[in-house]
Amino acid sequence: MTTSTLAATPSALATPRGRLVLVLLCAVGFLDFVDATIVNVALPAIRDDLGFSVQELQWVPSGYLLTYGGFMLLGGRAADMLGRKRMLLAGIVVFGISSLVGGFADSSAVLVGSRLAQGVGGAMTLPATLSLLTTTFTDGPDRHKALGVWAGVGGLASAVGVLAGGLLTEGPGWRWVMFINPVICVLLLPAIARLIPRDEPAAERAGFDLTGAFLATAGMLVLVYGLVEAPDEGWGSARTVGALVLAGVLLLGFLVNETRHRNPLMPLSIFRVRGLGAANATQLIAFAGFLAMFFFLTLYMQNVLGYTPIETGLAYLPVCVVIGVSAGVATQLIAKVGTRPLVVIGGVVAAAGIALFSQISVGGSYVGDLLPGMVVMSLGMGAVFVAVINGANAGVPAEQAGLAAALLNSSQQVGGALGLAVLSAIATSLTNDRLESGALPPDALVHGFQRGLLVGSIFMLAGALIGLRTPQTHELSDG
Repeated sequence: MTTSTLAATPSALATPRGRLVLVLLCAVGFLDFVDATIVNVALPAIRDDLGFSVQELQWVPSGYLLTYGGFMLLGGRAADMLGRKRMLLAGIVVFGISSLVGGFADSSAVLVGSRLAQGVGGAMTLPATLSLLTTTFTDGPDRHKALGVWAGVGGLASAVGVLAGGLLTEGPGWRWVMFINPVICVLLLPAIARLIPRDEPAAERAGFDLTGAFLATAGMLVLVYGLVEAPDEGWGSARTVGALVLAGVLLLGFLVNETRHRNPLMPLSIFRVRGLGAANATQLIAFAGFLAMFFFLTLYMQNVLGYTPIETGLAYLPVCVVIGVSAGVATQLIAKVGTRPLVVIGGVVAAAGIALFSQISVGGSYVGDLLPGMVVMSLGMGAVFVAVINGANAGVPAEQAGLAAALLNSSQQVGGALGLAVLSAIATSLTNDRLESGALPPDALVHGFQRGLLVGSIFMLAGALIGLRTPQTHELSDG
């Protein structure tokens, strides 16, 4: 794109309405992202109140992850074909109602069911939201800035979720972790109706790929289910192996179907977009280390250092601040250095921060054991979030924006499930070995956390290396 063309393109962010649209879309994204972590600090209170068993309790966070990742691809394609505004409004309604039901839950089954429904709502809203962002703010400085703000919000949400979960659990009670969502949804609905213009659905809706929709959704659901259950069932158990094999068969069948269908759910031509595959792979591997880190650190603070829920939440405050600052700086740097250096350098810095966490100790302190890693990790992750999202969306045609958004977020959810499954299995195995050798429970726990965090830093480093294959987005937008 030439300089004269860029100059002739009106800037959406220069208008008050454009800025309001960006704030609105980021608020919707924040709502979806934050629910992946907001319940974590509340889990002990939920267990005591509703009588969860230890095995059942994991489904409070994992139920959301399961349907969120499983239905993401279908949600993204539906947004492209049925209209993004329509899907966004419907998803917000599903999300709000399911959260309200979860807040009033009087049994474990009702709460887990509400979390499953929340995930479906999230899978409907997030691809529509990100695709609206990429089609509203065009390929120049506007897009870089808008995606930079979005990425910063995505990074902040994970940390803010833990902070908000602690404040709400120790304040009005764990049920407000669920009740806060309907309040926000009621505020979002009229804003969406007023600010987001109605978009025309895709002209070609005939012959919708029902077979592909079934195979993709079933394959993703079975894959995430197998990963979530693996630590408890055992990686070599018949159930785990069967689930992963079945997921592989379903997803392979999906790919075969896509090559033959006249109107496929996921046109494989989308992978001709330069850098899309590498950006998705980076997202998957990086999030495997990033989300598992929150799991280990939260357990360490509460079970070893004796932090209360509110103290645990407040401990993540530096993560919120530093990721926000880092994302803002990275957004400004994209026009000068492109995405590739930011992904690689940011990934290496984040890996170093997570590696610092692997040195935590039983008698550790916040300043000595946690704060340095939080600052270093957050500096790197802010840059990674911004650069990966820009890289994944550069060059994507408008009619496939929802699909591209769904692919990127599916990578994030599958990566999170993979990291939790693999790293918690590694940590649990070492903890059990230490206990059998006569170690005290706190020592055994910390040894397991150390190993899990060290492997998590290796995952993050691998994501940085894959980032070498992402494009330089400033070259794409300028050329």
